[in-house]
Amino acid sequence: MRTRAIARPRALALAVALATTGTVLAGCASTAQTPASAGKSGHFVVAYSQSNNAEPYRAQLNIQLKYFMEKYKDVELLPIADAKQSSATQVSQVQQFIQRKVDALIVSPNEPAPLTSAVAQACKAKIPVVILDRSVNTDCYSAFIGGDNYVAGKKAGQLAVSLLPHGGNVGELQGILSDQPQIDRDKGFRDAIKANPKIHLVVHREAKWLKDDATRITGQWLAQGQKLDLVYAQNDPMALGGYLAASSAGKQKSIKFIGTDGLAIPDGGIRAVQQGQLAGTFIYPTCAKEAAATVEKLLHHQKVAKKSTLDIVAVTPANAAALYKQNDFSRYR
Repeated sequence: MRTRAIARPRALALAVALATTGTVLAGCASTAQTPASAGKSGHFVVAYSQSNNAEPYRAQLNIQLKYFMEKYKDVELLPIADAKQSSATQVSQVQQFIQRKVDALIVSPNEPAPLTSAVAQACKAKIPVVILDRSVNTDCYSAFIGGDNYVAGKKAGQLAVSLLPHGGNVGELQGILSDQPQIDRDKGFRDAIKANPKIHLVVHREAKWLKDDATRITGQWLAQGQKLDLVYAQNDPMALGGYLAASSAGKQKSIKFIGTDGLAIPDGGIRAVQQGQLAGTFIYPTCAKEAAATVEKLLHHQKVAKKSTLDIVAVTPANAAALYKQNDFSRYR
Protein backbone atom coordinates (compact mmCIF):
# COMPACT_ATOMS: atom_id res chain seq x y z
CA MET A 1 0.00 0.00 0.00
CA ARG A 2 1.43 3.44 -0.94
CA THR A 3 2.35 5.66 2.04
CA ARG A 4 1.03 9.19 1.69
CA ALA A 5 1.74 12.39 3.57
CA ILE A 6 1.11 12.11 7.33
CA ALA A 7 -1.08 14.67 9.00
CA ARG A 8 0.29 17.39 11.30
CA PRO A 9 -0.22 17.67 15.12
CA ARG A 10 -3.55 16.81 16.67
CA ALA A 11 -6.17 18.70 18.68
CA LEU A 12 -7.85 17.23 21.79
CA ALA A 13 -11.57 16.49 22.17
CA LEU A 14 -13.30 14.47 24.91
CA ALA A 15 -16.23 12.11 24.29
CA VAL A 16 -17.78 8.91 25.61
CA ALA A 17 -20.43 6.52 24.28
CA LEU A 18 -21.21 3.00 23.23
CA ALA A 19 -19.67 2.04 19.88
CA THR A 20 -18.87 -1.62 19.34
CA THR A 21 -20.71 -4.87 18.68
CA GLY A 22 -20.92 -7.79 21.10
CA THR A 23 -21.29 -7.37 24.84
CA VAL A 24 -20.00 -3.84 25.52
CA LEU A 25 -19.14 -2.33 28.85
CA ALA A 26 -18.47 1.40 28.90
CA GLY A 27 -15.87 2.72 31.34
CA CYS A 28 -14.63 6.24 32.08
CA ALA A 29 -14.48 9.06 29.54
CA SER A 30 -12.70 8.41 26.24
CA THR A 31 -10.38 10.82 24.53
CA ALA A 32 -10.96 11.33 20.82
CA GLN A 33 -7.67 12.96 19.84
CA THR A 34 -7.97 13.96 16.20
CA PRO A 35 -5.46 15.87 14.04
CA ALA A 36 -6.63 19.36 13.18
CA SER A 37 -5.26 19.05 9.65
CA ALA A 38 -6.48 15.51 8.90
CA GLY A 39 -10.07 16.49 8.20
CA LYS A 40 -8.86 18.94 5.56
CA SER A 41 -6.63 16.46 3.77
CA GLY A 42 -9.24 13.69 4.03
CA HIS A 43 -6.54 11.10 4.65
CA PHE A 44 -5.35 9.44 7.86
CA VAL A 45 -2.39 7.16 8.57
CA VAL A 46 -2.83 4.47 11.23
CA ALA A 47 -0.14 2.24 12.77
CA TYR A 48 -0.50 -1.08 14.58
CA SER A 49 2.08 -2.68 16.87
CA GLN A 50 1.35 -6.39 17.27
CA SER A 51 2.86 -8.36 20.15
CA ASN A 52 3.80 -11.48 18.18
CA ASN A 53 2.77 -12.32 14.62
CA ALA A 54 3.89 -15.94 15.10
CA GLU A 55 0.89 -16.77 17.29
CA PRO A 56 -1.98 -18.05 15.09
CA TYR A 57 -4.53 -15.92 16.94
CA ARG A 58 -2.51 -12.78 16.25
CA ALA A 59 -1.83 -13.72 12.65
CA GLN A 60 -5.59 -14.06 12.15
CA LEU A 61 -6.17 -10.76 13.92
CA ASN A 62 -3.75 -9.10 11.49
CA ILE A 63 -5.55 -10.54 8.46
CA GLN A 64 -8.92 -9.39 9.74
CA LEU A 65 -7.72 -5.92 10.73
CA LYS A 66 -6.27 -5.29 7.28
CA TYR A 67 -9.55 -6.38 5.72
CA PHE A 68 -11.76 -4.17 7.88
CA MET A 69 -9.46 -1.15 7.68
CA GLU A 70 -9.66 -1.29 3.89
CA LYS A 71 -13.38 -0.58 4.23
CA TYR A 72 -12.51 2.99 5.23
CA LYS A 73 -11.16 4.68 2.12
CA ASP A 74 -9.77 7.69 3.99
CA VAL A 75 -7.62 5.51 6.27
CA GLU A 76 -4.26 3.93 5.43
CA LEU A 77 -2.96 1.15 7.69
CA LEU A 78 0.83 1.04 7.69
CA PRO A 79 2.54 -2.37 7.50
CA ILE A 80 1.86 -4.09 10.83
CA ALA A 81 4.84 -3.95 13.18
CA ASP A 82 5.75 -7.29 14.78
CA ALA A 83 7.28 -7.06 18.26
CA LYS A 84 8.12 -10.80 18.14
CA GLN A 85 7.24 -11.20 21.83
CA SER A 86 9.81 -8.56 22.82
CA SER A 87 8.54 -5.67 24.95
CA ALA A 88 11.69 -3.66 24.26
CA THR A 89 11.12 -4.00 20.52
CA GLN A 90 7.48 -2.99 20.90
CA VAL A 91 8.32 0.10 22.96
CA SER A 92 10.72 1.15 20.21
CA GLN A 93 8.06 0.57 17.55
CA VAL A 94 5.51 2.72 19.37
CA GLN A 95 8.05 5.49 19.89
CA GLN A 96 8.93 5.44 16.18
CA PHE A 97 5.25 5.74 15.26
CA ILE A 98 4.95 8.71 17.60
CA GLN A 99 7.94 10.37 15.92
CA ARG A 100 6.30 9.78 12.53
CA LYS A 101 3.23 11.61 13.83
CA VAL A 102 0.76 8.91 12.77
CA ASP A 103 -2.88 9.94 13.07
CA ALA A 104 -3.88 6.99 15.27
CA LEU A 105 -2.21 4.04 16.93
CA ILE A 106 -3.38 0.51 17.75
CA VAL A 107 -1.38 -1.53 20.25
CA SER A 108 -1.66 -5.14 21.40
CA PRO A 109 0.80 -4.96 24.31
CA ASN A 110 3.24 -7.80 24.76
CA GLU A 111 3.29 -7.01 28.50
CA PRO A 112 1.42 -4.26 30.37
CA ALA A 113 4.15 -2.58 32.42
CA PRO A 114 6.82 -2.02 29.72
CA LEU A 115 4.29 -0.55 27.28
CA THR A 116 2.69 1.82 29.78
CA SER A 117 5.21 4.62 29.32
CA ALA A 118 5.14 4.38 25.51
CA VAL A 119 1.34 4.59 25.46
CA ALA A 120 1.51 7.59 27.80
CA GLN A 121 3.93 9.24 25.36
CA ALA A 122 1.46 8.76 22.52
CA CYS A 123 -1.28 10.23 24.70
CA LYS A 124 0.92 13.26 25.47
CA ALA A 125 1.51 13.66 21.73
CA LYS A 126 -2.30 13.76 21.32
CA ILE A 127 -2.36 10.60 19.18
CA PRO A 128 -5.54 8.52 19.65
CA VAL A 129 -4.58 5.09 21.00
CA VAL A 130 -6.69 1.94 20.84
CA ILE A 131 -5.49 -0.82 23.17
CA LEU A 132 -6.40 -4.22 21.77
CA ASP A 133 -6.85 -7.35 23.88
CA ARG A 134 -4.10 -6.74 26.47
CA SER A 135 -4.08 -3.94 29.03
CA VAL A 136 -1.53 -1.31 30.03
CA ASN A 137 -1.09 0.32 33.44
CA THR A 138 -2.58 3.66 32.48
CA ASP A 139 -5.99 4.92 31.42
CA CYS A 140 -4.48 7.54 29.13
CA TYR A 141 -5.76 5.95 25.94
CA SER A 142 -8.80 6.49 23.76
CA ALA A 143 -10.33 2.99 23.86
CA PHE A 144 -9.71 -0.55 25.07
CA ILE A 145 -11.28 -3.47 23.17
CA GLY A 146 -11.01 -7.09 24.22
CA GLY A 147 -12.66 -10.15 25.66
CA ASP A 148 -12.96 -10.88 29.37
CA ASN A 149 -10.03 -13.16 30.12
CA TYR A 150 -11.25 -13.97 33.61
CA VAL A 151 -14.51 -15.19 32.10
CA ALA A 152 -12.57 -17.21 29.51
CA GLY A 153 -10.65 -18.93 32.28
CA LYS A 154 -13.74 -19.43 34.40
CA LYS A 155 -15.65 -21.03 31.53
CA ALA A 156 -12.70 -23.35 30.91
CA GLY A 157 -12.73 -24.29 34.59
CA GLN A 158 -16.46 -24.97 34.49
CA LEU A 159 -15.92 -27.24 31.50
CA ALA A 160 -13.18 -29.04 33.43
CA VAL A 161 -15.60 -29.59 36.31
CA SER A 162 -18.18 -31.09 33.94
CA LEU A 163 -15.56 -33.32 32.30
CA LEU A 164 -14.22 -34.58 35.65
CA PRO A 165 -17.33 -35.17 37.78
CA HIS A 166 -15.43 -37.59 40.03
CA GLY A 167 -12.35 -35.37 40.26
CA GLY A 168 -8.88 -35.85 38.82
CA ASN A 169 -5.44 -34.38 38.23
CA VAL A 170 -5.10 -31.29 36.05
CA GLY A 171 -2.10 -29.68 34.40
CA GLU A 172 -2.11 -26.06 33.24
CA LEU A 173 -0.10 -24.67 30.32
CA GLN A 174 0.25 -20.94 30.88
CA GLY A 175 1.05 -18.03 28.60
CA ILE A 176 3.71 -15.46 29.51
CA LEU A 177 3.35 -15.17 33.27
CA SER A 178 3.42 -11.36 33.31
CA ASP A 179 0.70 -11.04 30.64
CA GLN A 180 -2.63 -9.86 32.03
CA PRO A 181 -4.62 -12.37 29.92
CA GLN A 182 -2.55 -15.17 31.48
CA ILE A 183 -3.11 -13.81 34.98
CA ASP A 184 -6.85 -13.44 34.44
CA ARG A 185 -7.37 -16.79 32.71
CA ASP A 186 -5.40 -18.56 35.44
CA LYS A 187 -7.47 -16.94 38.20
CA GLY A 188 -10.76 -17.66 36.45
CA PHE A 189 -9.85 -21.31 35.92
CA ARG A 190 -8.67 -21.84 39.48
CA ASP A 191 -11.78 -20.18 40.90
CA ALA A 192 -14.07 -22.37 38.79
CA ILE A 193 -12.49 -25.74 39.62
CA LYS A 194 -12.99 -25.04 43.33
CA ALA A 195 -16.55 -26.24 42.72
CA ASN A 196 -15.20 -29.80 42.88
CA PRO A 197 -12.62 -30.25 45.68
CA LYS A 198 -11.61 -33.59 44.14
CA ILE A 199 -10.06 -31.76 41.16
CA HIS A 200 -6.40 -31.04 41.84
CA LEU A 201 -4.19 -28.67 39.83
CA VAL A 202 -1.00 -30.70 40.21
CA VAL A 203 1.36 -29.06 37.68
CA HIS A 204 1.51 -25.74 35.85
CA ARG A 205 4.20 -24.20 33.69
CA GLU A 206 4.77 -21.13 31.52
CA ALA A 207 4.69 -22.18 27.87
CA LYS A 208 4.68 -18.60 26.50
CA TRP A 209 1.55 -19.17 24.34
CA LEU A 210 3.65 -21.39 22.02
CA LYS A 211 2.85 -24.87 20.70
CA ASP A 212 6.45 -26.10 20.71
CA ASP A 213 7.01 -25.07 24.32
CA ALA A 214 3.76 -26.76 25.35
CA THR A 215 4.71 -29.96 23.52
CA ARG A 216 8.05 -30.08 25.30
CA ILE A 217 6.63 -29.31 28.76
CA THR A 218 3.77 -31.82 28.50
CA GLY A 219 6.21 -34.43 27.25
CA GLN A 220 8.38 -33.81 30.31
CA TRP A 221 5.40 -34.18 32.65
CA LEU A 222 4.43 -37.50 31.10
CA ALA A 223 8.02 -38.79 30.99
CA GLN A 224 8.31 -38.03 34.70
CA GLY A 225 5.28 -40.24 35.36
CA GLN A 226 2.91 -37.42 36.18
CA LYS A 227 -0.69 -38.71 36.19
CA LEU A 228 -2.94 -36.29 34.32
CA ASP A 229 -6.63 -36.55 33.56
CA LEU A 230 -7.00 -33.14 31.94
CA VAL A 231 -4.78 -30.37 30.61
CA TYR A 232 -6.02 -26.79 30.47
CA ALA A 233 -4.04 -24.64 28.05
CA GLN A 234 -4.63 -20.91 27.99
CA ASN A 235 -4.65 -20.91 24.20
CA ASP A 236 -5.27 -23.48 21.47
CA PRO A 237 -1.68 -23.79 20.15
CA MET A 238 -0.56 -24.84 23.65
CA ALA A 239 -3.51 -27.22 23.96
CA LEU A 240 -2.61 -28.82 20.63
CA GLY A 241 1.03 -29.00 21.68
CA GLY A 242 -0.06 -30.85 24.80
CA TYR A 243 -2.20 -33.19 22.72
CA LEU A 244 0.74 -33.88 20.40
CA ALA A 245 2.94 -34.84 23.37
CA ALA A 246 0.22 -37.09 24.75
CA SER A 247 -0.18 -38.74 21.35
CA SER A 248 3.54 -39.44 21.20
CA ALA A 249 3.28 -41.10 24.60
CA GLY A 250 0.15 -43.06 23.63
CA LYS A 251 -1.94 -41.24 26.24
CA GLN A 252 -4.10 -38.97 24.10
CA LYS A 253 -7.25 -40.99 24.85
CA SER A 254 -6.84 -40.89 28.63
CA ILE A 255 -6.23 -37.12 28.90
CA LYS A 256 -8.76 -34.43 28.00
CA PHE A 257 -7.54 -31.11 26.58
CA ILE A 258 -9.16 -27.67 26.82
CA GLY A 259 -7.97 -24.59 24.92
CA THR A 260 -8.96 -21.01 24.17
CA ASP A 261 -8.95 -18.88 20.96
CA GLY A 262 -11.39 -20.85 18.84
CA LEU A 263 -10.05 -19.85 15.44
CA ALA A 264 -11.97 -21.08 12.41
CA ILE A 265 -8.88 -22.10 10.46
CA PRO A 266 -7.78 -25.60 9.35
CA ASP A 267 -5.32 -26.03 12.24
CA GLY A 268 -7.29 -23.98 14.77
CA GLY A 269 -9.19 -24.83 17.91
CA ILE A 270 -12.66 -25.25 16.41
CA ARG A 271 -11.44 -27.85 13.92
CA ALA A 272 -9.53 -29.59 16.74
CA VAL A 273 -12.79 -29.94 18.68
CA GLN A 274 -14.48 -31.36 15.58
CA GLN A 275 -11.66 -33.88 15.22
CA GLY A 276 -11.77 -34.91 18.86
CA GLN A 277 -8.33 -33.57 19.75
CA LEU A 278 -9.75 -30.99 22.15
CA ALA A 279 -12.68 -31.59 24.49
CA GLY A 280 -13.59 -27.94 24.08
CA THR A 281 -12.32 -24.47 23.43
CA PHE A 282 -13.62 -20.91 23.64
CA ILE A 283 -13.82 -18.28 20.93
CA TYR A 284 -11.85 -15.28 22.11
CA PRO A 285 -12.79 -12.52 19.61
CA THR A 286 -10.02 -10.95 17.53
CA CYS A 287 -11.74 -7.55 17.97
CA ALA A 288 -10.44 -6.52 14.54
CA LYS A 289 -13.76 -5.26 13.18
CA GLU A 290 -14.42 -3.28 16.35
CA ALA A 291 -10.88 -1.84 16.33
CA ALA A 292 -11.20 -0.61 12.75
CA ALA A 293 -14.60 0.98 13.44
CA THR A 294 -13.32 2.62 16.63
CA VAL A 295 -10.29 4.13 14.92
CA GLU A 296 -12.48 5.51 12.14
CA LYS A 297 -14.77 7.15 14.69
CA LEU A 298 -11.88 8.64 16.67
CA LEU A 299 -10.39 10.16 13.52
CA HIS A 300 -13.71 11.84 12.76
CA HIS A 301 -14.38 13.25 16.24
CA GLN A 302 -17.11 10.70 16.91
CA LYS A 303 -17.94 9.15 20.27
CA VAL A 304 -16.51 5.78 21.30
CA ALA A 305 -16.69 3.61 24.42
CA LYS A 306 -13.71 3.86 26.73
CA LYS A 307 -13.89 0.09 27.31
CA SER A 308 -15.56 -2.56 25.14
CA THR A 309 -15.77 -6.18 26.28
CA LEU A 310 -16.86 -8.82 23.78
CA ASP A 311 -18.49 -12.21 24.37
CA ILE A 312 -16.60 -15.46 24.98
CA VAL A 313 -18.35 -18.31 23.13
CA ALA A 314 -17.95 -21.97 24.12
CA VAL A 315 -17.09 -24.47 21.36
CA THR A 316 -18.31 -28.01 21.94
CA PRO A 317 -18.47 -31.13 19.76
CA ALA A 318 -22.17 -30.36 19.27
CA ASN A 319 -21.77 -26.82 17.90
CA ALA A 320 -18.23 -26.87 16.45
CA ALA A 321 -19.27 -27.40 12.83
CA ALA A 322 -21.79 -24.55 12.92
CA LEU A 323 -19.36 -22.20 14.66
CA TYR A 324 -16.62 -23.01 12.17
CA LYS A 325 -18.90 -22.09 9.28
CA GLN A 326 -20.09 -18.96 11.06
CA ASN A 327 -16.58 -17.72 11.89
CA ASP A 328 -14.66 -18.86 8.81
CA PHE A 329 -13.06 -15.61 7.65
CA SER A 330 -11.64 -17.14 4.47
CA ARG A 331 -14.95 -16.48 2.72
CA TYR A 332 -14.22 -12.74 2.90
CA ARG A 333 -10.82 -12.96 1.30
